[in-house]
Amino acid sequence: MPQVWLAVIAVLGGAAGLIWSADRFVAGSAALALRMGLSKLVIGLTIVSLGTSAPEIMVAGSAALKGAGEIGVGNALGSNLANIGLVLGATALVAPLPAQPHLLRHEIPALLAVTGLAGLVLADGYLSRTEGLVMLGLIPPLLWLTVHFKKRHHGPEEEDLDIQAYTTARGFALFTIGLAALLLSSEILVWGAHHLALAAGISPLVIGLTVVALGTSLPELAASLASVIKGHFDLALGNIIGSNIINLLAVMALPGAIASIQMEIEVFSRDYLAMLAVTLLLVAAVSASLWRRPTRARLGRTLGIVLLASYCGYYWLLFHN
Repeated sequence: MPQVWLAVIAVLGGAAGLIWSADRFVAGSAALALRMGLSKLVIGLTIVSLGTSAPEIMVAGSAALKGAGEIGVGNALGSNLANIGLVLGATALVAPLPAQPHLLRHEIPALLAVTGLAGLVLADGYLSRTEGLVMLGLIPPLLWLTVHFKKRHHGPEEEDLDIQAYTTARGFALFTIGLAALLLSSEILVWGAHHLALAAGISPLVIGLTVVALGTSLPELAASLASVIKGHFDLALGNIIGSNIINLLAVMALPGAIASIQMEIEVFSRDYLAMLAVTLLLVAAVSASLWRRPTRARLGRTLGIVLLASYCGYYWLLFHN
């Protein structure tokens, strides 16, 4: 029993450490990039977007190095489910979220393409090193296309990014401390999750889908709710879509790139299909809203309730299957 409580404390402490360290890591990275002459737009679309997924990426890498790559894969799928079902559902309950037409032209097609690719990779329950490396290799061109589109169609001042005027020394200190704390926190969280799975008699995949995914999704939940409360309604939906794309291309792929993984067949028939279902539900809601009111499209509280109910339904399926 003491071992179980130690594992629970490790999971909670590791998750808290990831949240704290990710914030410092992003701030330090952004400050250094700004000092190096990169524009706020580029920083926001590359460093910050990747930085907010840093907890998931660190956990996936740490798990794979310990031979528990299924935790990383479960973390990616579970985080995507949590981002849409929990984070977006809860945010829509607080305030209706505007849906911009450019989502259907760029962000949503990218999300659907990456989600489809993930399905092809997971269909046989095996994630090879080649598949992992190919998916990781798609990140640089995707980021380049995103930056190119934003510069061309929105201009450099349209991205609202708050970067404090840190000195180079302070930026480097935050970057170093944040990175070190990320590595340590991910090690603690993976250790706790692995021992919790052993003690509970359930698979590392399920632990990744639930405990780890919820822990690493807390930054997205906090950021989205804070954005809505402060009136930055446009940020919440775009942040969720971008985070889900990175989760599949980086977090899910990284364990496979480190070492090929043989997974439970349920990873496709249950977990991937559940993620696909809520993703298609979100796409349908955005499309229908833009079709009805192209200039005043909103994702309202009804959708928020449906998304939260879907997320709860997935948990029921997970533990009663």
